[in-house]
Amino acid sequence: MKKMFHEIRQRLEQGENLVLVTVIASSGTTPRGAGARMLVGQEGRICGTIGGGAVEYRSMKIAQKVLEEQTSRGQDFTLTRDDVQNLGMICGGNCSVYFHFIAAHDAQAIDIARQADRAMEEGRDVWLVEELCENGRLAVCGEDGLVPTMGQFPRPLGQIPRRLTLEGREYFLEQISSSSRVYILGCGHVAQELVPVLAHVGFRCVAMDDRPEFADRALFPQAEQVLLVDFERIGDFISVTDKDLVCIMTRGHSYDTVLQAQILRTPASYIGVIGSAHKKAGVFRRLKEEFGCTDQDLERITTPIGLSILAQTPAEIAISITAQMIQHRAMMTKKNA
Repeated sequence: MKKMFHEIRQRLEQGENLVLVTVIASSGTTPRGAGARMLVGQEGRICGTIGGGAVEYRSMKIAQKVLEEQTSRGQDFTLTRDDVQNLGMICGGNCSVYFHFIAAHDAQAIDIARQADRAMEEGRDVWLVEELCENGRLAVCGEDGLVPTMGQFPRPLGQIPRRLTLEGREYFLEQISSSSRVYILGCGHVAQELVPVLAHVGFRCVAMDDRPEFADRALFPQAEQVLLVDFERIGDFISVTDKDLVCIMTRGHSYDTVLQAQILRTPASYIGVIGSAHKKAGVFRRLKEEFGCTDQDLERITTPIGLSILAQTPAEIAISITAQMIQHRAMMTKKNA
């Protein structure tokens, strides 16, 4: 998404007309759900995808027409049996796609792209608002839901992309930037494999270790931050919120235990700890006896971390952890919708 807004700003400033293509609703088995986007210019697709196959192919054709007519429009698609077979699916579906024309040098759109880029850089909760009409506008808003040029959108805005009507006008809202972070405590081999995979699927990572040679930015170029910390006083370095996820994977059981005791005092939405089922029993006993943790506290901890896929290598373990975090994110998104 960050790349898309960078392209929008740069190409508009260079004098290029663009079409932002967005799936605004879908049902059944379609390639991508609501919120999937691609950016199209005179020479074709610039970045993003709405799933490939028949829908994307037809949308590319329509986007070129929109560039010629310089007018935004929507289009409903129904996947036929032939379309479904071409996509390798076993059933069909419907989707609605919106084609938002953005004129070259559009100062408002350039400013929106700049605001979106800055919000993602700073890690703030921000939503993109598209007005679904012939000359519809773009806007961004924070958690308060206020857009001066459009009105007050009902809160909470939610994490699932959605259409809504406000004062007789139809809009599409999608959260494009989140303040949620993944705190990775321990910068060993698994962490070094984990951060790039998490970053690739949209998680913002902060990697931490108490050893300077491991808390090294060169080892984690995709991380938002790399911190040298004291594991005995982790609260002095980070402030964990109820939107954050924590992965504990230090070099020893004693550090893991101390960190779990501290993280359990935060509202973290997910706490995962690397280790075996045998290790779990000993650590949980110590958390109860030495730190006063209750059974209810311990239920918040996922250990061994990751989905059970018989992972062996650091890279495989990283995939299993990432899969579990994707699952957790999806469940939280549905819960907070």
